[in-house]
Amino acid sequence: MMQPNHMILDLNPPISSLKEEVLKGLRQDQKQLHPKWFYDERGSKLFNQITTLPEYYLTRAEKEILTTFHSDICALIGHNSPLFELGCGSEEKIQLILESLQRGNRYVPIDISQEALNNTVEKLLDTFPLLDVKAIRADYTQALSFLCQSSKEQKVILFLGSTIGNLEENDREKFLCQLAKNINHHDGLLIGIDLKKSPLLLEAAYNDSQGITAEFNKNLLHRMNRELHANFQVEQFTHHAFFNNDKNRIEMHLISKTNQEVKIGDETFSFLSEETIHTENSYKFDLKEFEQALVKVGLCLRNFWTDKQNYFAVTYIEPIPK
Repeated sequence: MMQPNHMILDLNPPISSLKEEVLKGLRQDQKQLHPKWFYDERGSKLFNQITTLPEYYLTRAEKEILTTFHSDICALIGHNSPLFELGCGSEEKIQLILESLQRGNRYVPIDISQEALNNTVEKLLDTFPLLDVKAIRADYTQALSFLCQSSKEQKVILFLGSTIGNLEENDREKFLCQLAKNINHHDGLLIGIDLKKSPLLLEAAYNDSQGITAEFNKNLLHRMNRELHANFQVEQFTHHAFFNNDKNRIEMHLISKTNQEVKIGDETFSFLSEETIHTENSYKFDLKEFEQALVKVGLCLRNFWTDKQNYFAVTYIEPIPK
């Protein structure tokens, strides 16, 4: 049972917003669904399974960094700094940080998934019963100003798991710019980025041999059927993930196996055989280019750490002094 000071504030948009975004995406020439809608209860569980798969190196590499360099990272974070985590997912990575900080920090996880928030809060309180947790259910991209301005004390915003790689280049620049405008001069950002590497290694991570990623991708259609009363025949779509070399990103798609029609409310969408729904991008970064992108919006790379294989980086970022 949560204590009164361990609470979840719900800022999530109503189901009508989900329907509006889905309809807008499916009306495009290249049909698309936003990856934030992956994370219903089942989607969150499937993603947690993905993070343990042998092909999916990202979570292992990031946890290696947080374990190996925890003293350096926590020295920059400091005791007593509130920690705001955007897209918290599971509790494992933040637990590595909190164990080293030991005392004084308030934790504010923000996630669109109620299931992810409940699991994170409950498991953290089992380990740290005195931890002050104020969880927020929200799309963090829409609540960023609120999150950043909610505290005038020194704070650190965590954006781990290479989630920043899901943002298109223009959206990523706007996101970083919004962060730069809303944080105080003494605040910090801890951001995980997936580094450029062999396309074979990248494609294997998103096409696992057990088919969990495929199930995760198709769960979007199950969600549309359940929550929007759509009539997707999920078995008539197949998962496809590939590396787009020109854009330095993994793309995930759902491919229609046949000519078919799908209804959502009063609207009908026609699919040709082999036509796709674009469901996710995962950009891969060069550290120097990432640093240049930060400077462009008024941020600077204070420090970074990589795993032994140089697959992944955790970066500590601050506003450029004015």
